[in-house]
Amino acid sequence: MKITLTVNGTGHPLDVEPRRLLADVLRDDLGLTGTHLGCEHGICGACTVLMDGRPVRSCLVLAVQCDGGSVRTVEGLAGPDGAPHPLQRAFSAEHALQCGFCTPGFLMAAAAALEADPDLGAEPDAVADVVGSNICRCTGYEPIRRAITRAAQEQREQPHER
Repeated sequence: MKITLTVNGTGHPLDVEPRRLLADVLRDDLGLTGTHLGCEHGICGACTVLMDGRPVRSCLVLAVQCDGGSVRTVEGLAGPDGAPHPLQRAFSAEHALQCGFCTPGFLMAAAAALEADPDLGAEPDAVADVVGSNICRCTGYEPIRRAITRAAQEQREQPHER
């Protein structure tokens, strides 16, 4: 089936089987391997991407469901000049990753949450909800919470750096 996906701002005409998952198309057809496949049941969140601005588990979405839509992956998080996103800087500064497998999913879930609510960092329960949406087996989650809070503060102080 012929579809068109706009991924990280670039249009991609594709011919995909109707049963192909978005995660597989991103990784195998477009070479965007930052989207990780963990559980493949929608539980772990490692495959989280933004579809039309909303976080989705790309292991549960068929690529054909995204026809004509916009998808943003972790590769599209950095600025146009390649500068790291505030979340990427904060994850590094707060040591919010160890093995890194879950990190792209956390980054994308947090990016969507911060875009929806720039004041998220001032609400510890809201940050905890974002962090609770994904699974990490290494960090204990506290560094991830600190990183999201730090990025929210940075974005409030320098809103042009999103």
